[in-house]
Parts: sequence; structure tokens; C-alpha cells
Amino acid sequence: MPQDIRITRDTPIGFELTGVKKKAAIQLMGSRLWGRFNPNHWDPVYAAETGLDAPIQTGEMSSAYLAEMCVNYFGPSVFTGARMQCKYVASTYANEVITTYGVVREKTPKGDGFRFRVEIWAQNEAEEKKTTGFIEADVDV
Repeated sequence: MPQDIRITRDTPIGFELTGVKKKAAIQLMGSRLWGRFNPNHWDPVYAAETGLDAPIQTGEMSSAYLAEMCVNYFGPSVFTGARMQCKYVASTYANEVITTYGVVREKTPKGDGFRFRVEIWAQNEAEEKKTTGFIEADVDV
């Protein structure tokens, strides 16, 4: 992401983040890293037998999308004292396209800079939220 889009000390409350767009690819959902041990994450027949419309991706995948967006906007400060919390509110099904978003809700002076609190979420093409949460990160502290 270009440096001029990063959150800076001058970023106002209400600033909107548009993040990454990812397709819930069943090939990734069935990988050993994400969900291979639970067939609900990669087997359409098994998922249907358990009452699901399609295999679902793990919540960690949506969290990873949100984390990628936050790194794009906050840079290295995400790795030094930031706090991110997510809640999985709906299943993400295979082949859904998920886009991440955020809105700066608080900007608190801290040291020489600010601590930002950003409401974050991931939603599908129908604008159904799948994961919600927040991140708190320091800028110029």
C-alpha cells in the first residue's frame, strides 16, 4: 500500500479503511495450515451432511485478511504493542469473496503520537458481515 495511505498522526476520526479482497478458495480452506483436520472446511459432501450450504473457512482466515489490512495501514506498529480482537459472527462459505473494512473510532494522545482504535470487519459481496472487531495501534509513539 502506498505510504500516503497509511494512518498517520494527522488521520482524523471517521477515516475509512478499505482493505483486501479475497476469495474463500476451497484449495486453501483444505490446507494443513487452515482446516485440513475438519472436513467441514474442505469437503462439500461432508459439509452438506452436517447441514452447511458449503464448506466453511476457518475464522482464522478472516482474521488474517483483517490483519493484512491493518499492516497495510499501520505498518510495523501492528507488531509492537498493537491489540486486535475479532469475533466470528457468520460463516464464510467456499467461493465467497470477502472484503475487509475499517473506520477510525478513537484517537488518543500517547507520548509524542497517538493510539488509534479502529473498528474492523470482513464482509461478503452481499454486505453480510462475517467477522467484526477492532484494532488498537500506536502511531508516532
